[in-house]
Amino acid sequence: RPLTGGSLSRPANRFPDIFGQSELLKTYPYLLPCSISTIFVSIAWVVTYFRLKETVSRRTSLWELIEGGFFRQSYAKSCQPSSNVLVNPEEVQPKPLPLRALLTPKVLTIAANYATTGLFHMAFTSVLPVFHATPIELGGLSLDPPRIGTILAAQGAAHGIFQVVFYARLHDRFGAGPIHTTGVSSGIPIVILFPVINALARAHGIGLAVWLCVAIQLALTISLIMCYQNMASALFIRVAAPKRASLGATNGITQMFLAGAWIIGPASVVSVFSYSTQEGHDAWLVYYFLIAIAFFAIGVSLLIPRDPSLWED
Repeated sequence: RPLTGGSLSRPANRFPDIFGQSELLKTYPYLLPCSISTIFVSIAWVVTYFRLKETVSRRTSLWELIEGGFFRQSYAKSCQPSSNVLVNPEEVQPKPLPLRALLTPKVLTIAANYATTGLFHMAFTSVLPVFHATPIELGGLSLDPPRIGTILAAQGAAHGIFQVVFYARLHDRFGAGPIHTTGVSSGIPIVILFPVINALARAHGIGLAVWLCVAIQLALTISLIMCYQNMASALFIRVAAPKRASLGATNGITQMFLAGAWIIGPASVVSVFSYSTQEGHDAWLVYYFLIAIAFFAIGVSLLIPRDPSLWED
């Protein structure tokens, strides 16, 4: 996605021999990368729809869901088996718990970890391209969109390779809890590198020292993304659910907390960054803000055990 957006935006200007005559692409300079992203999403949807196996043994129609919501009592009666019908105990599916019963300390702890880690991750990923595109004299790095897209694409590729090659070994050696805490803790040096990169760019220009610090910063984000994207946290969601039938609802609760963090993170950090770049304001204000979020996420991560099996009943 970053490589597509950075390389194919404004194609009429970047590739005049191919797209220079297209008035449509001149009017809508981001149509081409958005269209390519839409094609990939559509392919993923088709593969998911036809190839993934349904986990629910009994499918419920839309009308049954509406009937169950508005006419709960009659719907429950219609779903109960008749007294003179023999039911195989193995075919009886366990009923999920109500929402209030799911708000256990374990579930709330995992939801808080998802929210705080997601808040920092979204804040960082929102300010990173803004920092790269902001002029050096205003506290950024003055990079153009193709370079920014290449950097973010390299970060994604490195994360995928590291996850496949090293994650299982690290999990077996240290456990899911320390991996999560270490990943969140990497946010502190990640934030510190922002002013360091800008200071080097001011003093020596965009040279080897700047690119080395950029590479170190992106390497540190691998551990942050690894603990965030349903790796260590997903293992805890499974054991935090009070019962197997409530696993979907438990995951829904954590995703709700995460969605709230996704709303707050980008809006808040970009606003603070814009405020800090104005003359007369503290240029490091956004970094203080990010450091505070990182420390808060680290404190919450210490509430989970080293091994998810310690939470299993």
